[in-house]
Amino acid sequence: MHSPEYNPLNHANRRILLDLASASIRHGLATGRPIPVDLATLPPALTGPRATFVTLQKHGELRGCIGCLEAHRPLAEDIAANAFAAAFRDSRFAPVTGEEFHHLEIHLSLLTPATPMVFRSEKDLLSQLAPGQDGLIMEEGPHRGTFLPSVWTSLPDPQDFLRHLKLKAGLPGNYWSPSLEVRRYRTESIQEP
Repeated sequence: MHSPEYNPLNHANRRILLDLASASIRHGLATGRPIPVDLATLPPALTGPRATFVTLQKHGELRGCIGCLEAHRPLAEDIAANAFAAAFRDSRFAPVTGEEFHHLEIHLSLLTPATPMVFRSEKDLLSQLAPGQDGLIMEEGPHRGTFLPSVWTSLPDPQDFLRHLKLKAGLPGNYWSPSLEVRRYRTESIQEP
């Protein structure tokens, strides 16, 4: 599951990413754009391609969440872009205001590459899930949805987790088909202590 380039980041690198996410939102408030990232000034652990999600909360409530499931740009750039997008481009919420900025809690999720799961039935799929650890991507034709591992805190029952993921993907909660595809990933979670 863990390839060598996905060793957990050290404390200093985690701090750099949190500061970068915060700075990108602050920069967005001032300029309407994410902060430019100078990769040459960053440690190598932060410059390789990595998929991330940035989740914003205010007083414990979701305030924005944007991310990418596939690694397509350097980790630091992905964090800066997703922090900006979570604050200003999540269509479920109005853009973050300057007054709100100091009340935001920033949560970063660094994803491992997703691996396909092999299962014969829904019961078989459920038996393979690791609650609290697995993030899932579900696909069926044009339908696609994902839940980060952090969603297990609000949906701890694997059957509920799967049913809600189907609904998020635009499928009925009781949907089943042998062509259903599910991929699993893990995340390294970073947030203010």
